[in-house]
Formats: sequence, C-alpha cells, structure tokens
Amino acid sequence: MAVALGIGGFALSLAPRNSVGPPWALVLLALGALGWVLSAPRDTRRDELLPALSVMLTGLGLAMLARLSGDLAHKQEAWIGISLTLVLLSRRLFDHFRQFAAFKYVWVLGSIVLFALIAIFGQEVNGAKLWIRIGSIQFEPVEIIKLFMVLFMAAYLAETADVIAAAKPWSVRANAKYLGPLFLGWGASMAILVFERDIGMATLLLVTFVAMLYVATRRVDLVLGGAAVFALAAWWAVKHYPYVVARFQVWQNPFADPLGRGYQALQALFSLAAGGLFGTGYGLGHPYYIPAVGTDYIYAAWSEEFGALGGLVLIGAFLVVVQRGLAIAQAQPDLYAKLLATGLAVTLGVQTFIIIGGVLGLLPLTGITLPFISYGGSSLVANFLLIALVWAIGSERAASS
Repeated sequence: MAVALGIGGFALSLAPRNSVGPPWALVLLALGALGWVLSAPRDTRRDELLPALSVMLTGLGLAMLARLSGDLAHKQEAWIGISLTLVLLSRRLFDHFRQFAAFKYVWVLGSIVLFALIAIFGQEVNGAKLWIRIGSIQFEPVEIIKLFMVLFMAAYLAETADVIAAAKPWSVRANAKYLGPLFLGWGASMAILVFERDIGMATLLLVTFVAMLYVATRRVDLVLGGAAVFALAAWWAVKHYPYVVARFQVWQNPFADPLGRGYQALQALFSLAAGGLFGTGYGLGHPYYIPAVGTDYIYAAWSEEFGALGGLVLIGAFLVVVQRGLAIAQAQPDLYAKLLATGLAVTLGVQTFIIIGGVLGLLPLTGITLPFISYGGSSLVANFLLIALVWAIGSERAASS
C-alpha cells in the first residue's frame, strides 16, 4: 500500500496547480488507505495486492481527471473519501460474509426496488435512464445492483448446484424446478436493464451469470442457453431503441457521420493514434477534443499521453486484480465462497473489458465506467466495496509460531 500511495502521489504531484485538493486532504485519503489494510486482524493473512492495486489505479485515475478537469477531480476526491470510509466501516461485516447467503432473496428484492426507483425518478442521459439525482448528488444504482445480483446467484447456486448439475438438459421439469427462481431473479433484472436501455450493464450481468453457473454446474448447455436469450434481447433492443441502433452503426463505421454520431468515437481513435507507442507525455496531449472524456473515454486520454505501453500497463494492473480474485475463489473450501469470489472477480474483469473494448473499437461503446479510473461516485464506491469483499473472502488464519 505504501508503494501504491507513492505511485499515486507522484502522479498527482504532476497535476496542474489547484486541480486537486489541498495537501492535507490528500494526506487524509492516504491515511484512510493505510487504515484499510492496517484494520485487518493481525492473526490473518490476506492478499495485500488487492487493496494496493485498487488504490494505485484510483490515484492514477485521479491524476488523469485532474489533468482533464479540476472540477471533476475535486468531486472524485470526495468520492474516494466516501469509498474508503465505507470499506473501513464494512470491514467487520465483510469478515462474516458467509452470513450473506441467508439473505439471497433480499438481494433480488433490493435490485428490483432500485430498478423501480430508476423507472420513477431516473434521469435519461444519452438515451439511457440510469441515474437518480438528489440535490446536487447524482448516482447510478446499477453499480450496486451488480453486487446484489452476484450475492444472490452465489447463495442460490451454492444450495442447488448439485441437483442442477445432475439434471439432464432435456428434463424440463427438473430444470424448471431448480433453475426457475434463479432465472426469475436474474431474468427480471436483465429485462429491466433492457427496458432501461443499458445494454452494457445487461452484458456485464449476463457474463457474470454464465461464469458463475458454469463454475457451479459445469453445464455448457446452460451457458449457451443464457447467451441465446441475451442475443434475442439484444436483437429486440436494436430493433426498438434508436440509440442502440446508433451505437451499433457508429461501431461499424464511425466515418459514416464524422461530425455527428461518429465524432466522439473518431476523436478517441485519433487520440489513441496520436499517443503512439510511448505517448505525448502527461499534459501534452489533446484529449479534451473527446466529449465525455472523463467518463466513457478516459482510457483514450490515458493512452494518448502514456502511449500504447502505458495502456498495456493499465490493462496489466486490472489483469492482476482479476487473477488474484480468481485465485482466491479457487482456494476457498466451500462452494458459496468460491462462487462469490468468482462472480466479483468476473464482474470487475468484464466491466473493464467492455469499456476498454468499446474505446478501442472492438465492441460497441456502452455507458459503463472504467473501474477506479473514470469519474463516477457510485462506480467508485461499488468497486471499492467489491475489492474489500474479495479481500475478506481470501482471509486465512496465520500459522501460529
């Protein structure tokens, strides 16, 4: 953690004057990060790379935001403070994470309630209705919903994995009996996501769902079935939502409308090209030509100023976090802990892949954030809680001397 804070601190020292908070505020954030790792019980061993890498990525993201917009950077600092406070307060709760399994249907109910609040009070931005504003604070409930759905699926599959695995694919009755509640809970969220026009988060939930289902049952037919259902839902969305059609058209050929729909995607590609292999240098690029560069396209800004090599370093850091999370899952003695850690690690990895793939033109761009790097309070809080929970799952009793 000390090394991570050193890297983040060095990056912030290069930021433009007054673009980040006063030194005492940064010191408080650093103390909060140190308090996070020092608060762990001394008789346990944990993977210290997980909190360290999350803090390092956050520091690098804050430095990039400070270069792009001092206003966004100041807001992100406040959200970092909130995130660290929440992980500190939740530490004892997460140490008893296995008790969360008893509330599996509460997680589904909570997700549906949050979706209902979005439908009633949500604000539509760029064709998707995903945000709720309370005064000057705007948050995105789907970031919390993704954690709720992982908690639900881990608990339900831990109870029913054996019978689901033993059921024959052609046995409609057996599959309906045990998969029904799972598909109802997951399917309800998927359907609402499609109706709320957020295909990116729907894709994230789908991949997380099939990954956990495969780990629990090893049934390929269920994975293929889930993918087929999602493909049909995506096809329906493309036929009925103009903004989804526009995103696919921009993905296929951004040069078709270079000053209109394709402008943002093209500016991102130009930014990536300008960075080359080694980048223009921090503060020497022109990423502000990209609309929404602090949220959807911050990876393009990073790669312009730090080059393709810098972009690969960032991807490598995410890969290490995901690999560590999957290693923690593999080491767990019980299925519930294994599924929970797997779902959380896959969620973080897939979210990173979707947004970076969208910026690079490998996938249609969606409105999800790059974890820890993009501006976004609800995303930052959810991902810090995700790391804190995986960190707790990997806790091992230290051998007594």
